[in-house]
Amino acid sequence: MTARALVVAALLVLAAVLLLWLAQRRLLYFPAREGRAEAERRGRRLGLEPWLDGGELIGWRAARPAGDPPARARMVVLHGNAGSALDRDYVAEAFRHPSPQLPVDVYLVEYPGYGARPGAPSQRVLVAAALQAVAAARRDGPGPVLLLGESLGSAVAALAAAEAPGAIDGLILVTPLASVPAVARRHYPPLPAWFFRDPYRADAALPRYRGPVAVLLAGADEVVFADLGAALFDAYPGPKALWVDRPATHNGLDWRPALDRWREMLQFVLGGHDPAAASHRALR
Repeated sequence: MTARALVVAALLVLAAVLLLWLAQRRLLYFPAREGRAEAERRGRRLGLEPWLDGGELIGWRAARPAGDPPARARMVVLHGNAGSALDRDYVAEAFRHPSPQLPVDVYLVEYPGYGARPGAPSQRVLVAAALQAVAAARRDGPGPVLLLGESLGSAVAALAAAEAPGAIDGLILVTPLASVPAVARRHYPPLPAWFFRDPYRADAALPRYRGPVAVLLAGADEVVFADLGAALFDAYPGPKALWVDRPATHNGLDWRPALDRWREMLQFVLGGHDPAAASHRALR
C-alpha cells in the first residue's frame, strides 16, 4: 500500500471514529416524546399528577388517595435510558404502600428531552435535573428524601448523591450501571474509556456519598451485567444492603408491589440499617 493510500485509509478511520463519537448520544438515550396535553391525560389514567417546579414540568407525582396517612418520606425516581417517566408507574405502585408503617410519596422525574419535557439529554443535564428534583421534593414537606435510580438512572442517582450528599437521605439502586465504559467494554471491547462523552462513572462517584444504599441486582442481567453491579456494591464503604432477583434479566425484574423486598429496602434506607454492618447482604 502506498503512503497516499495509507493516509487516505487513516483519514477514513478517523472520520468514522469522529462520526461515532458525535452520534453516540443517539446510541445511549432512547426517549419517548409526547405533547404535554397527551402526557397529562395518560398520567391521569395512571393515577399520576403533573409535578411542577416554578411552573416547569419536572415529572409526575403519584396521587394520594383521600384518607391516606401522611407520608413518612418522599422518594424521587430516576428512570432508565428509554421511554419516559410515565412508563415507570410500576415503580410508584411498588413503593407507595409496601406496608402501612411506611407510607411514601413517590415522584417520577422526567428527564429533559423525554416525554413532554423540553431539552436534550446528557450526563450534565440529567444530573442537574436530578438535583433540581431532590430540591423540589425537599421543599414539598418535612422528612427524609430518598433517591431511587434504575439502570442508567442509578448512575444519575450516584452522581447526584456524590455532588449533594447532604440533600439525599438514602439511595436505592436497581439494576445499577457501574459506568458506561465498563458496560461498553463488554458489548464493544475495542472502545477505549476516553471515547465516551457521557461516561456516568457511578463507580467513582458512589463512594463519595456515604449514606445508606440499597442495591437490587437482576441475576441474569445481560445489559449492564450483575457482576459489575455487585462490584459497585462491594466497593461502597458506607452502610449497604444487597438483594438479588436471581432469574431476572435486565428488563425482566419482578416489580410486583406485594414483594417483601420493597418494604425491606425502605426500612433499610429509612434508618433500619446498622452503620457498623457495612457488609450486610440480603439475598432474595
